[in-house]
Amino acid sequence: MGAGTEPDGSSRSDEEWERFLRESVAGAADAPKEPSARARDVAKRLRAEPDPPEGWRSYTPARPKRRTGWYVAGVLALLVLLVVALAPGRVVDLFAGDDPASPPPTAETPAGAAQRPTVDEPFRGSPAASWASGAAGITVPKAGAVGWMSAAEVERALTRSRDFLVASGLERGVLRGERPEKAISLINPHQKDVQDLLKTAFRTPSEKSDPLLLFSRFQPSRTHLVGDVIKTRGRLTYREGERGALQVTADVTFVYPVTRADAGGGDDEIVRTIVRRELVLSWDDPDKVITEPGTFSIVSYKYDMTNGGCGAPSGYFTPPFGPDRRADGTGTEVDPYDRTTPVGQGESSGDECRTATRS
Repeated sequence: MGAGTEPDGSSRSDEEWERFLRESVAGAADAPKEPSARARDVAKRLRAEPDPPEGWRSYTPARPKRRTGWYVAGVLALLVLLVVALAPGRVVDLFAGDDPASPPPTAETPAGAAQRPTVDEPFRGSPAASWASGAAGITVPKAGAVGWMSAAEVERALTRSRDFLVASGLERGVLRGERPEKAISLINPHQKDVQDLLKTAFRTPSEKSDPLLLFSRFQPSRTHLVGDVIKTRGRLTYREGERGALQVTADVTFVYPVTRADAGGGDDEIVRTIVRRELVLSWDDPDKVITEPGTFSIVSYKYDMTNGGCGAPSGYFTPPFGPDRRADGTGTEVDPYDRTTPVGQGESSGDECRTATRS
């Protein structure tokens, strides 16, 4: 039996012998036990070159992991998030369909309904709910001597200044349209311009002679106040004015909850008319100015109002209800609870159409 020849007479190829000889060098169990002379020559050559050089085309770099699927999914997810951020309403509409049972987009939410005012809670949902009621919401500073007045006299003047605010903006009869006699009695009867205004304002209201410049009034045949509470927030300040007078400035916001006069149920619409007044009063030295004891002169008066009606002056606030309220909501938007800005409406301004951003 020659080298490279099997017991059955078949011959082995050179490649097979080289494989067997390699395994024999490594101690393989099935290597030929008595290799031929040829095999020994090949083995000797292989031992001389134990690590054959790698073929120039035998290196195959590692294939990168396939990330195409994850990459595409990530891009799609990013696009979806971008669409949701830019047009959330469109996404909701896409999934909501045209279910006729679904409420329209403008339908009141449960949270909105929970904040709606009621007869028992007319200030619910309003910043005024936490305000003080009536005169308690008008802060009076500590008195000190000013000009011709001692500290005690200044204290009395401040008290009477607040009495005027109560009589002109909180007294129930005045709010129901009665003539504000008590408030008028505190105004210097010798102040001609104000007395002329008072003579004409209640009979023939106009833009420059309107009782609303000084007093809060609602027409009882049209509007009823809800409950017995008026919410207020404001303060008095003072300094020395002209000719040694005590000058008092009042800046107070009044919130009036009202409903229709013909309303009769617990679910009636309630509107809050919000009025912010700024009055400057002068307690003059009677030796220098003609006045009466216990009265003041009015230096200036301004007020801002929302939910009080638009149109020609009638001498009353005319809160809008229902369709009228939506029609009135076309004026300049203002926050009636923002007390950081100056009072904008004065006696020469006829712009009463303001839309409250909150009430």
